[in-house]
Amino acid sequence: MKVALVIFVVVLAGLQFFRPAKNLAPAGPGPTDLAAVHPVPPAVKNILQRACYDCHSNQTRYPWYAEVQPLGWWLADHIKEGKAHLNFSTFGAYKPRRQAIKLGEIVDEVEEGHMPLASYKLAHPEARLTPAEVATLIAWADALRDELPEH
Repeated sequence: MKVALVIFVVVLAGLQFFRPAKNLAPAGPGPTDLAAVHPVPPAVKNILQRACYDCHSNQTRYPWYAEVQPLGWWLADHIKEGKAHLNFSTFGAYKPRRQAIKLGEIVDEVEEGHMPLASYKLAHPEARLTPAEVATLIAWADALRDELPEH
């Protein structure tokens, strides 16, 4: 039992030297950021930054446990997957039809309670959305979708 514990500790310590790349773009939103190409009311921007941007933008705020492997790898995988579905940092580069689809997906995911992920809300209680915040986000996404040309 002691040998197994020592081997486990050595392996765990060794894993700390293999870290995933961080999802940190240069400071500030770029020219294709959602807020740079579409009006985003302050209340909506606050919701997006609190509950969405860590996994769906190039500006992740990392918690302390991201420095502990294999948790860092798990987080990196979640961020990679989240950005593959929707990246607010590159939203402006999407064609209007794709923007409309993504806005519809935001409505569906938030309305059904699938986003933010339950695992994210456990570690980030500030990401829990109130019914009023859900309604605000849905109304904004629907209105923006209706304003897009040729969707």
